[in-house]
Amino acid sequence: MAATIDPAEVSRLQSYLQDKFGHNGIALKMREKANDSVEVILNGEFIGVIYKDEDEGEISFDFNMAILEMDLPGAVG
Repeated sequence: MAATIDPAEVSRLQSYLQDKFGHNGIALKMREKANDSVEVILNGEFIGVIYKDEDEGEISFDFNMAILEMDLPGAVG
């Protein structure tokens, strides 16, 4: 079940990601049309979305990042 993500959680998540990856260029941005997720920005570039999920009282966050084949090193095209 999707749950609303609040600004305090956004701040905690951003701090967690910055610490985990050792990179202060990670920022989270509230989405205009969805209250259950935030955009993940790396050095000003959108890289993915984090969704909040609440199931039977347990809260989790799912980071979804799509990687296009054409963006990979050695891509043809």
